[in-house]
Amino acid sequence: MTIAQTQVQPRTTVSADQDLVVVRDLKKYFPVRRGLLQRVVAWVKAVDGVSFNIRRGETLGLVGESGCGKTTVGRTILRLIEPTAGEVYFEGRNIFALTKSELKALRRDMQIIFQDPYSSLDPRMPVGASIAEGLAVHGIGTPKERMEMVIDLLRKVGLEDYHARRYPHEFSGGQRQRIVIARALALRPKFIVCDEPISALDVSIQAQIINLLKELQEEFHLTYLFIAHNLSVIEHVSDRVAVMYLGKIVELTSREELYRNPLHPYTQALLSAVPHPGSHPQAGAHPAEGGCPQPAQPARRMPLPSPLPGRDGALRPGGAALDQRGNAAAGALGGVLAGDVSSAVDPEGEVMGPGTPAPRSPPGPPERLVRWVATPPRRVPSKDPWPCSPRRGCAPPPGCRSIG
Repeated sequence: MTIAQTQVQPRTTVSADQDLVVVRDLKKYFPVRRGLLQRVVAWVKAVDGVSFNIRRGETLGLVGESGCGKTTVGRTILRLIEPTAGEVYFEGRNIFALTKSELKALRRDMQIIFQDPYSSLDPRMPVGASIAEGLAVHGIGTPKERMEMVIDLLRKVGLEDYHARRYPHEFSGGQRQRIVIARALALRPKFIVCDEPISALDVSIQAQIINLLKELQEEFHLTYLFIAHNLSVIEHVSDRVAVMYLGKIVELTSREELYRNPLHPYTQALLSAVPHPGSHPQAGAHPAEGGCPQPAQPARRMPLPSPLPGRDGALRPGGAALDQRGNAAAGALGGVLAGDVSSAVDPEGEVMGPGTPAPRSPPGPPERLVRWVATPPRRVPSKDPWPCSPRRGCAPPPGCRSIG
């Protein structure tokens, strides 16, 4: 018996225009505790007001630097961690309002591929039993039927039947990632969060896993939230791309538009950091300087950047409100920015300097979303008086007057 012959039936194809997952103003704050009594002295805003939607059958790429909140978004959507505020709708049902039994039934339709496959597998359990565990929890099939389904899944991800009796430490990194993918597919879900599934693999294995995920998406009509650092991978696998910075989505648009015409300075800095063949820097690059602000103490204000060229070639203020097609929208904010470029915009989009408050965005995530969040801090000079200080782990050359 194969997996297609059991009661876990294949999903039917649905129009790609329908939203499978809708996220509204999602927030997740973590407390910072200090002192003997462990009082809360600050909050780390890992996810701060994120909104987007994922259509059936598409892949939404979520990209950003380490610590910006990508993994927290994925785990909060699946309710692996409880949110601070916000709403997540899956097929029209509010996930955060479900009871424990209702959430257990919904787990069949929502799965996750973790970043580190070795830590997500039980080292004392054969991989066949790990894959079949979800089937047993939901009461699908007899033990013999479940093992047949496990073998069928292993074959689909490029492994052999006898691998079901082996333990995780007996596999390579690429094989363990295939096992985790097979486990995520066991319940035939509709939606899978791919939390950096290839970041720990070498380049050749990365290509194999990416091709496997795309083939499985076509075969099982899957919807992905693909989290990654590698912008080249995101460009290859995603239909739309969302860029995260300090817990917020600063730009959301189609893959082609983002790589052709990035609007936000942080997006431009990310794209300029992608290595290209040859020794010459990419034309029009915007190298990033300084470091990222701490999530617990983000910058409160951001000076408006230089004007950005629009699609028609004309310059427009960088902080102007954008409509759903990404063009400069007429409104109070556009007039203020055009007349006073010395104003500053806070993370919520309000004008902090001279001018009137900015109009709020309409409900629902637009196709082209640009938000000004925070500016990277200025570069802080090193405290070491000499570049060859022993504190840096290097011995001073002859003639160097370094005093350490």
